[in-house]
Amino acid sequence: EVHLVESGGGSVQAGESLRLSCSASGFTFRDYAIGWFRQAPGKERELVSLISGKTDNTYYINDVEGRFTVSRDNAKNTAYLQMSSLKPEDTAIYYCAVTKLWSIYARDYDYWGRGTQVSVSS
Repeated sequence: EVHLVESGGGSVQAGESLRLSCSASGFTFRDYAIGWFRQAPGKERELVSLISGKTDNTYYINDVEGRFTVSRDNAKNTAYLQMSSLKPEDTAIYYCAVTKLWSIYARDYDYWGRGTQVSVSS
C-alpha cells in the first residue's frame, strides 16, 4: 500500500524558515518525480516545486524561486522542501505527491499525502 506522509509544518513569523519532509513507502521511490503543492484557503491547489526521480532536475514557481529548495534522499525514501524567508502569502496546506511524468499539473500525480499546515504571520 502506498503511503506519503508530510511533516515539518508549523506556525512561524515572516522571514523564518521551515523544512518539510515527505516520507514515502509502498512503491519504488526513485522511479517517481516528487511534486510539492500548496493550497491556501479559497484558492486552487498549485505546484510549488518539483524534483525528478533520478537526475535531481528541479523546478520552482517564480514566487518561491531563490527562497525554497527541494531535495530528495532516495536511500531514505524521503523528499524535502526547505523554505526560507517565509512570507504570509506562503500560508497554506502543503502536500507532496508523486508522478512518473515531469508535470506541473496535479491531475498527473498518482499518489498524494494528506498535507501539513504552514502558517506565516507578519
